[in-house]
Amino acid sequence: MAHKAFIRPLLTALAASLLALNVQAAPLVVGYQTGVDPSKVPQADGAYEKAIGEKIDWRRFNSGPEVVTALASGDVQIGNLGSSPLAAAASRKLPIVAFIVSAQINSAEALVVRNGSGINNPQELVGKTIATPFVSTSHYSLLAALKQWGLEGKVKVVNLQPLQIAAAWKRGDIDGAFVWSPALGEIRKTGKVLTDAAEVGRWGAPTFEVWVARKDYAEKHPEVVAKFAKVTLDSFADYAANKAKWTADSEQVKKIAKLTGSNAEDVPDLLAGSEYADAQTQRSATLLSGGTVDAVAKTAAFLKEQGKVETVLSDYSPYVSDKYIQ
Repeated sequence: MAHKAFIRPLLTALAASLLALNVQAAPLVVGYQTGVDPSKVPQADGAYEKAIGEKIDWRRFNSGPEVVTALASGDVQIGNLGSSPLAAAASRKLPIVAFIVSAQINSAEALVVRNGSGINNPQELVGKTIATPFVSTSHYSLLAALKQWGLEGKVKVVNLQPLQIAAAWKRGDIDGAFVWSPALGEIRKTGKVLTDAAEVGRWGAPTFEVWVARKDYAEKHPEVVAKFAKVTLDSFADYAANKAKWTADSEQVKKIAKLTGSNAEDVPDLLAGSEYADAQTQRSATLLSGGTVDAVAKTAAFLKEQGKVETVLSDYSPYVSDKYIQ
């Protein structure tokens, strides 16, 4: 009995030690989407892992709201999402912080109408079926465009993820879609662009993509978040300096195409469809030191007006930080 009494606590202690070791060894989980941007190159190359010095479990998601759900559950520590899902999540006081603006969206998201749909101008959208992933940046842009055209409540807007949009388009189930790549590249081949995020932005509803981290993770591992931001910024700098070389047959574009499921021929145009701010611009009043907070607040107010969020916060600054940009 004495022998068993000694062994039992020893085994318990050993099990506890192994459990602690497993917890410590758990990899960083990063949620990414299929949007085309320069940071997909270091992702494909393993540069993030090399810079951070640990394994990363990359998980692919269809849209920002899916990333938000994973962040909320704790399944993901760092995630990529758009300004609309960010505004919705922050309005629900989800403990996340945006630490880098990964893309200022222009033509990389667009409203495309199908050839043969009979739509040649915005007013001909009345009664038509337009698809978009709900509470995404594309959804926000679509709602803003319909408001600009005086078509609120006159168009059937349906909730489909990008892959579903591509399939529904081929079947002829939808008349148009506001979406991003790779679906955008596919539907543009048999459709025409009616408007895009750049034009909607000029109307007063700009959209952008961000990398966010769970606040508890960022507070415990600020160096990891900072290194993640630096690798991202280095990819932006490489693209800015060598844009002309990122052609359809370049290694960079091939890597992006493989990772996102896009056609390599579409990637250069899709890359050019967004702006990628350098470190100085990231930390400026235009973005993380003021402008991003204002944009999130305006987005939240619009989403509330559209009935997509219940409340709007008086201050969104706790959900945006420039301190991780070196």
